[in-house]
Amino acid sequence: MALMLTLAAAHAAVLVASPTLPVIAIGLWWNSNTIAHLFIHRPFFRQRVANRIFGACLSLLLGVPQALWRDRHLAHHAGLKWRFRPTGELTAQAMLVASLWAVVAVRAPAFFFSVYVPGYLGGLLLCALHGHYEHATGVTSHYGRLYNLLLFNDGYHVEHHARPGAHWTRLPEWREAEARTSVWPAPLRWLETFSLQGLERLVLRSRLLQRFVLRSHGSALAALVGDLPAVERAAVIGGGLFPRTTLILRKLLPAARITIIDANRANLDRARELLGTAAAGIDFVHARYQKQDEADCDLLIVPLSFEGNRHAIYARPPAPAVIVHDWIWRRRGVSRVVSILLLKRVNLVRRERP
Repeated sequence: MALMLTLAAAHAAVLVASPTLPVIAIGLWWNSNTIAHLFIHRPFFRQRVANRIFGACLSLLLGVPQALWRDRHLAHHAGLKWRFRPTGELTAQAMLVASLWAVVAVRAPAFFFSVYVPGYLGGLLLCALHGHYEHATGVTSHYGRLYNLLLFNDGYHVEHHARPGAHWTRLPEWREAEARTSVWPAPLRWLETFSLQGLERLVLRSRLLQRFVLRSHGSALAALVGDLPAVERAAVIGGGLFPRTTLILRKLLPAARITIIDANRANLDRARELLGTAAAGIDFVHARYQKQDEADCDLLIVPLSFEGNRHAIYARPPAPAVIVHDWIWRRRGVSRVVSILLLKRVNLVRRERP
């Protein structure tokens, strides 16, 4: 509690000393997802009056009535549709915020309309991105050490949903083996999809880039596949806009039956066209791969854009051999770098024999 009170006071001091647009926006986002969020689930004081006073202070500091924030957030955890309910506490907090805004707007209109309001709206946008991408593909955790240090284990979101009242310091103790994870923290998670899909589309437009990705991926995959016993059936999750992995496997494993599993039908249709005659002997399955305990194949290929639990794949390979495309800094099992330019490597993990 003392740490959170000190940080709230420090936030207020920084805001008064340097009321710039970035300070306003980042401060609103950071406090809302740390101090204010923790205060919702575990009020800092035993006395109701003390909690209401602190809630009023946070309302003034953030420009968001905390009673409103609390009701919306608790409805979210309960899986209920939030409904606006006017209460005395909410009315009082809203009046405090409105009064402060009116004073600032009258005494410093240029600052209020050109700095505070844009910063405030920017902070709300960051909060909206944060909340959306924590749940966009299912409740998702991020285990980056620096992020969780600065945001008090906010990245342990799957674990938080499982135990909303747990103290933030204990969330790492309950790390979920089956949790959906992301290498990006929630406010930056949009980069995960945008950057990968953007690269795929760029590759489609350039024969030169196609040759580059086929050559770089081909040499890395060949080094891993060459160490495997005979592969009769292989499955590729996500055919992708450019089916590089299937094209490579067709050469490396000419006798193997290959299955492409993709949730996007347009991707499958495009893959058929690009594979041409090589599509013979390839099965195209329009579905989202979710089953992580077992896969009906000898070799499973997991893409970099995989939206499931990559940690669980590594911990319990769903096939006798699994090749996982990952970022270059995440080495697991037998590994080969695909390309330093692409910041990418492939990792081979095998299921332990019973």
